[in-house]
Amino acid sequence: MKQTTKDWLSAAEDDLWAAKKLASEVRLTNIVAFHCQQCLEKCFKAVIEEQGKPSIKSHDLLRLQVNANIQLAETETTLLEIINEVYIDARYPGDLGLLPHGKPTTSEVEAFIFFCEVLLERLTIQMK
Repeated sequence: MKQTTKDWLSAAEDDLWAAKKLASEVRLTNIVAFHCQQCLEKCFKAVIEEQGKPSIKSHDLLRLQVNANIQLAETETTLLEIINEVYIDARYPGDLGLLPHGKPTTSEVEAFIFFCEVLLERLTIQMK
């Protein structure tokens, strides 16, 4: 595995760790969701790097997933579509980590974290 790939995966692990640490704080579900989005973005960029493809300067998880050629189950695709809604420009800090309906619920962020754990582990194993 390339060193840059390892760096991307390490950064993804850090975001997942942060999401897990903050998950018990109900008022921070938006921040948890943001870290989950960042974790997935870095996972996809790790795969793209490992495949030797040109890097993509995008935060769009759906675009990155397609470019990385990662196959997902239908339920995973649905979660990915929801988490993809989390990313916003930093110009609007009050909106950080919000979904179209507002702050994610605790059950939503629990599902996001589980998805991140599963995908990070799967991709790490595949690239070894």
